[in-house]
Amino acid sequence: MARRPLPHILRNGGIQLARSRELARTAADSATDVLHPLITITRGLRRLASAGRRRWLATPKERRGALLFLVASVVLVVALLPYGPLLAVITLMAAAAWQGRDRAPATSDGPDESQIQRLRSLYEALVPYFSSAGDPDPLYTHGGAWENAFPEYEFDGTGRITHLLISYPAYYTDGEPESRARIEHLLAAKSGRGREYHFAWDEEGNQLTVRVLAPLPADIAAQRFVTSPGETVLGFTDPTRVRRTLPLTHGKEQRDVPPVVWRTGIRSAEPHLLAAGHPGSGTSTLLRSIALQALVHGDVMIIDGGGTGEYACLTGRDGVLSVECGLAGVLASLRWAAHETERRLIVTNRAHQAGDPPPADTRRPLWILLDRPSAFTHLATADGREDPQSLLQVPLRHGRPVNVTVVVADQLDSMEALTDAVRQHTRARVVLGPATPEQVAAVLGAPPHTTPVEHVPPGRGYARLGTGPVHRIQVPATPNPYDDATSDAHRQAVLDLLPARTTPADAETEARTPERPRPVPGLLSKAPVDETSVDTAPAMADRHT
Repeated sequence: MARRPLPHILRNGGIQLARSRELARTAADSATDVLHPLITITRGLRRLASAGRRRWLATPKERRGALLFLVASVVLVVALLPYGPLLAVITLMAAAAWQGRDRAPATSDGPDESQIQRLRSLYEALVPYFSSAGDPDPLYTHGGAWENAFPEYEFDGTGRITHLLISYPAYYTDGEPESRARIEHLLAAKSGRGREYHFAWDEEGNQLTVRVLAPLPADIAAQRFVTSPGETVLGFTDPTRVRRTLPLTHGKEQRDVPPVVWRTGIRSAEPHLLAAGHPGSGTSTLLRSIALQALVHGDVMIIDGGGTGEYACLTGRDGVLSVECGLAGVLASLRWAAHETERRLIVTNRAHQAGDPPPADTRRPLWILLDRPSAFTHLATADGREDPQSLLQVPLRHGRPVNVTVVVADQLDSMEALTDAVRQHTRARVVLGPATPEQVAAVLGAPPHTTPVEHVPPGRGYARLGTGPVHRIQVPATPNPYDDATSDAHRQAVLDLLPARTTPADAETEARTPERPRPVPGLLSKAPVDETSVDTAPAMADRHT
């Protein structure tokens, strides 16, 4: 059966509609141009009428009679004068045209003199890097036109650059990190120090986008985050790099902030974490924040190499196995952790061979948090004892299948003291505090896409999970609640998150004798422990009282 052709209106209806729409738009624009004087006068008459009405309402009632007599006298005089009505109409139309004019301030399309000078100086500074002697048509020359090199630019209220699009020649070596670093350092210095800049290199289009980043919020206190089991919030970052947001409470306000979420557990690609920074950069704050989140679903063992009591608030809490700050106790705790990891592996393997699910005690996460383990390395070497870091090989290598997670925090100048097992198996990395791009790249394995600043608040830095991108990060404020320098709001926020304390510290000191660190109930009997090191472990309460 032959198909009948569609009617003409259906076949060409879209074209006719488009033409009709274009004709209507053209007619409307022409009518607006023709009737623009009438529209202006009408707008002016409406404004004059509104002004007269406001003046009439503002006049007291006892004076309105005199005002009406004055207006009537003026109208009578104008009507009796030769050409009076005509002059009155002309005057009224002129006043209406003046009142109905467009009062929007005229905006300049281009930059002002100071902004032009800043762009010109930036262009001249880039000439030695983006020019070549053999280029027949150079884009960058001394005294050249900066308009072709900077197609887009924005300034803030102080006249400093906030957004800049830079075009550069195709022969520039933008694929080399050293070449990029030189340009980024120059742009950060010429555009204004003290701010963080984000650099996006478009190698295909030979363009570089420079954008000023807003400061990350540093006043977000510790709180319960809306996360699932196995997710830990390390901090907060820029909304352009993360699609997910978390609802947070800030005082009496609610805000949505993009987080840096670290996933641990059996299916995690980065089961262990390494944090580095200078003293006072916020690494202890990060470990306290991780501990408070881990205690919701698991057990925590803390090794404090600083010896300043940063984790004394966690002593004796539910889920906290031990808080060790002595070499003997550290060795005993880490030896037990290694045996516990082996026990979990054996029990889980037997369950898999029998076709049964793993036991519940192996599914409960075990967190091992170490703050400055390099300090114990020096003590162990001087005392001729075993390095505590050597006991981390089993949890680091085999902890992921049995929900054992290791978090290590140390100073940047002590990175060489960390063992190979710690550096190889901690694929989630965090760098906090002021650091050079070289130091950040050495820890994270990739340079940051922003320019580090010299003065940053505690907890500010960079994070990278495995081979992912480098994120700016701000750790939530989780200070030591026993520190006098802590604000009342942040102290109370941490105290509200602490688990209950089943046994008071004083009673625990009197009742307990020196023994091994307290493991998960029911697990110690199944894990072999070196009794020689157990007898030398001091009591947990005695170390903090």
